[in-house]
Amino acid sequence: MKMSEIGKAPDYRFTLANERTFLAWIRTSLGFLAGGVALDQGLVNIGTTTIRENLALVLYLCSLALAVYGYWRWQGNEKAMRLNSDLQYTPAQRIVSFTMGVIICIVIWNMSNV
Repeated sequence: MKMSEIGKAPDYRFTLANERTFLAWIRTSLGFLAGGVALDQGLVNIGTTTIRENLALVLYLCSLALAVYGYWRWQGNEKAMRLNSDLQYTPAQRIVSFTMGVIICIVIWNMSNV
C-alpha cells in the first residue's frame, strides 16, 4: 500500500518538516561514511592497520544503519501523521552520540600512542 493511500494527508508543512528531518539523517549518514573513508584512507599514521580498518568498518556500518533508519523513521512519522496518532519516541540520538563519542575516544587514544 502506498503512503498516499493511508489515512488523511497531513498539512504540507508537517510533511515537509518530516522530509527535512529525513534529509538530516541522510546527511549524518554521509558524515559517518566520510569519516570512515578518512580513517581508512587518509589517516594512515593513526594506530595499527587493524584498529584503523575496524573503526572505519564501524563507521561504514553506522552510515548504512543511519540511512536505513532515516527512511524507516520518515515512513513511521508520515504514517502517524496521516492516521492522526502520536509519533514514536526514539533513543537513536543518544545511540548515535554515544557511538561517535566512543569512536572519537579510540582515535584520540591511538593518536596519543603514535
